[in-house]
Amino acid sequence: MNLWLAVFVGGGLGSVARFAQSRLFQRWDLGLFPWATLVANLAATALLAWLVMRWQVNLPGREQWRALLAVGFCGGFSTLSTFSYENYVLLRDGLTGMALLNIAISVGAGILLFHLFARSA
Repeated sequence: MNLWLAVFVGGGLGSVARFAQSRLFQRWDLGLFPWATLVANLAATALLAWLVMRWQVNLPGREQWRALLAVGFCGGFSTLSTFSYENYVLLRDGLTGMALLNIAISVGAGILLFHLFARSA
């Protein structure tokens, strides 16, 4: 498969999975905290860490799979733009503590997950 096509397909699948996950979270009343974005970004980070570290050892020369899953799917499933928007809204609405908590958890847990999944691969 062409690398560009692999990124396109993976990105589409990741975006659809992100949309479905977001819709699922909307069905629950979880308050103002942006749980759907946090979960999507952390799940994408954990998957990316596992894939990157695993493939460095076990799957050299699999550029199509890297493009499809790591670049496409993880890129389509995670979302910096929504993360930024939701933090802007929290700050705009005077919920500074919640915005800072979201930023700290997202960044801190993302780095921690990457470290943990990279070690286990």
